[in-house]
Amino acid sequence: MAKILVVDDEKKIVDIVRAYLERESYGVIAAYDGKTAIETARRESPDLVILDLMLPLVSGWDVSRALRNDSNVPIIMLTARDDVTDKIIGLELGADDYVTKPFDPKELVSRVKAVLRRSTARPAQTPVLQVRDLIINLEKRGVRRGDKSVELTPTEFDLLAALAQNPGRVFSRMQLLDRVQGVAYEGYERTIDSHIKNLRKKLEPDAGQPRYVITVHGVGYKVPEAADA
Repeated sequence: MAKILVVDDEKKIVDIVRAYLERESYGVIAAYDGKTAIETARRESPDLVILDLMLPLVSGWDVSRALRNDSNVPIIMLTARDDVTDKIIGLELGADDYVTKPFDPKELVSRVKAVLRRSTARPAQTPVLQVRDLIINLEKRGVRRGDKSVELTPTEFDLLAALAQNPGRVFSRMQLLDRVQGVAYEGYERTIDSHIKNLRKKLEPDAGQPRYVITVHGVGYKVPEAADA
């Protein structure tokens, strides 16, 4: 049974989310401010965090930074405004998905299921892939560049894996969104750019001249074929 930390300063929202998650047999723990959220996450090691951005004491953005310093626990962030800047900042801080308030609890539960499914999925094909000097272990969900391990969030790993399993193929943003979310949510495709930006920060020696994740202007992204190595 997955354990989920729900962080929101509105008790009513926490109670609603808890009810829907517990109906699906998830274990739920709650925090109502950012400071408690960080302490609870470190103590309880949840399998996923649902995180409101507008929190007392410590903001959701700072909580996300702290969580990412500690682990790669999946994060679904809640934002009260349909503000693209908020979403992009959250994604660039390592969130795996976002839901805008007011939200349908059933949709949030479906997002939880999708993110957990991605973070625990096991490959059905070749367990180790290589992109130039990048080694991607699908079974262990690990990435190495040379002798160094590269820590990725579940969504970043799934994006890289989807591209690496099809070297040379160009994926549109909507196709990548479908690969990592399990469904292509209309209007969410630009979030892929934020995840790709994060990937490049972690993978590329020179983000200005990417070697692993290549932009195909006007279309999407790809990884190079072996012949291009």
